[in-house]
Amino acid sequence: MPRSRTLVAACLGSALLVLPGAVAAQDAEGSLTVYSGRSESLVGPVLDSFTRASGIDVEVKYADTAELAALLLEEGDRSPADLFLAQDAGALGAVADAGLFAVLPDELLGRVPAAYNDADGEWAGVSGRARTVAYTTTEELDLPESILGFTDPAWSGRIGWAPANGSFQAIVTALRVVEGEDVARAWLEGILANDPVDYPKNTAAVEGVAAGEVDVAFVNHYYLLRLLAENGDDYPVAQSFFTGGDTGSLVNVAGVGQLASTDQPDAAGALVAYLLGEEAQTYFSRSTYEFPLIDGVAADPRLPAIDSIESPAVDLSALADLQGTVTRLREVGAID
Repeated sequence: MPRSRTLVAACLGSALLVLPGAVAAQDAEGSLTVYSGRSESLVGPVLDSFTRASGIDVEVKYADTAELAALLLEEGDRSPADLFLAQDAGALGAVADAGLFAVLPDELLGRVPAAYNDADGEWAGVSGRARTVAYTTTEELDLPESILGFTDPAWSGRIGWAPANGSFQAIVTALRVVEGEDVARAWLEGILANDPVDYPKNTAAVEGVAAGEVDVAFVNHYYLLRLLAENGDDYPVAQSFFTGGDTGSLVNVAGVGQLASTDQPDAAGALVAYLLGEEAQTYFSRSTYEFPLIDGVAADPRLPAIDSIESPAVDLSALADLQGTVTRLREVGAID
């Protein structure tokens, strides 16, 4: 069924400047409410910078991305949120499928490669991340060529994962879409049979590898870079990207959607423009070690080019069935 779509005025007045990262506040006054599935430590600084640049106050509700998506679905057009800043495309897709987002202007969508935006223009990617396998460097490991290979009993007691984390759940959703429900369930059951160590978050999983608690962990690429920055290059963990379009190296995005019900469209559009401008994109590259998505901003030199990562050929908008994935994780006993 096609989505119900609301078109944002193609011209957001002088709230949008064409200068990357800059914001004009002439018409974009007032305050915004943002639901953020990204933590305050990650996005708080860039939102504060936006307020300083624009004069627009931003009130943020921080929570898990999936929880906020569910809240938006419950609130519908009565939501106080003006924007949804999500950790992954699946949550954005779920809200878009409910017809709650406005269509963003082409000027904004055009800043980001089409693969990292909603096909219908209802949300835009803000920063990119790739799934990797973090592994110990204290011994020689023969890593599988596919994430599916970790069901081999040889990996029993050696795997760390964070099954309650939204990024991990996006991988399970991608497995369901790319490989099919039976393969996804078999993989989950196979990993569980190998007695994985549960971690609350990706950072803790990488730290578990460093501490010798596990040999490998399924995480996003930037967690290791942050720990290297804190601990030095002799930190005993490296990471590997799968090849051949393996789901284990899915490239996903954090992204933003503007609620169709907002009464602050100019201010909301100004924040979207800021997130897709040079200043914010440089912040994501240098401070959070994510992949910037606009031209002219370089990623960390230790990372491969984002378009060189052999991610599976899946439309990120197709990863919207978060509840289905949570249900399957509960069915197999991966989460409560």
